Order: sequence, then structure tokens, then C-alpha cells
Amino acid sequence: MRTSSAGGRNVHLLAAASVPDLRGMDLDGYVWITTRKLKPGSREEFSRSWRPSEFPEGMLKAYELYSPDGNEVVGISVWESIESRDRYRLSEVESRRRQAMAPYVLEEASGFYLGRELKIPRG
Repeated sequence: MRTSSAGGRNVHLLAAASVPDLRGMDLDGYVWITTRKLKPGSREEFSRSWRPSEFPEGMLKAYELYSPDGNEVVGISVWESIESRDRYRLSEVESRRRQAMAPYVLEEASGFYLGRELKIPRG
């Protein structure tokens, strides 16, 4: 793994063999991205705690990515509308899920974006 600085943040670059296959990852639409720094060694407990009791109406796809050391996780979800994401974010299900994750999370940041695939020309 190499580390590069991008926009004042360190970005970890992985060797190709250790990168999960994300072909088919479709991020077109309304995308909610949450990054969490976990307490060291708590990945397994965190992973068991975050799953909601029911998946929300309006969520089209969801992805989970971990750093190689397991101490940082990125959640990416694609939504059919801003309103569907907001309904879930304010729901009791999401509140219980966040309470269950809290003991394992040191830091959290999230944002809501409009996404689209960039076509890479093949020569």
C-alpha cells in the first residue's frame, strides 16, 4: 500500500491484487456516502451491529468498503430520491442502527451527492 496526499487528505493506494472487484458498481443517481473511523480491532463487532432490521424503501443499492487494516469503513448507498433518503435518515430504524454502531465509531462524516459514471475512452 502507498499513501498519496490529495486535497490535504492522505489517500491509501492499494496494490491491484488487494482491491475488491467493484465492476458493476452503479453510482448514478442520489448517493449517500458515509465514512467511519472505527476503534482499532472492532471491525467484526461493528459489522454485526450496523445492519438495519429492514432495508428502506427507496434504497436502490448499497456498498460497504473497508480499509485494509479494518479501521475505516465507507458506506455508499444509492437512492431513488432525496426524499426517500431523508425519510430513512429520520426513521426509528436508522436511529436504532446508529445507536448500535456508536460504541465502535471514533469519527463519522457523511454527504449526499448526485452521481454519474465517467466513461473512460478505450483506445
